[in-house]
Amino acid sequence: MAFTLNVNGETHAIDADEDTPLLYVLRDALKLNGAKYGCGVGQCGACTVLRDGAPLRSCLVPAALLSGRALTTLEGLRGPGGALHPLQRAFLEEQAGQCAYCIPGMILAAEALLRVKPEPTEAEIRTALDANLCRCGSHNRIVRAIQRAAKERQG
Repeated sequence: MAFTLNVNGETHAIDADEDTPLLYVLRDALKLNGAKYGCGVGQCGACTVLRDGAPLRSCLVPAALLSGRALTTLEGLRGPGGALHPLQRAFLEEQAGQCAYCIPGMILAAEALLRVKPEPTEAEIRTALDANLCRCGSHNRIVRAIQRAAKERQG
């Protein structure tokens, strides 16, 4: 089946089975490897991307259903010339990723939160990340990184 996807501001022609999950199209067809395969059932958050600014588990949704929607992956957060996004920079500065497998999903969930709540409380951050698992136990550093990025974005 042929369809188009708008990923990170670019339109891509895709030829894939209509049931192919977005995660596989991103990783295999578009070579965007930020979203990770974790559990395959939408419970870990490693595959999180943004659909029209809201978090979406890319392992669950057939890519063909997302034609016409704005999709953002971790790679799409970078600024001009490849400059790091404030969240990416804060995660590095706070050493928020131990193994870093969950980090793309965490960053995108945080971006979705900061778009609607520029100055979230710690409790709001933890609630927004509740569905994203970190098996290394880096949650406190992840929360600090999001708080740091929120402050930086406020100027």
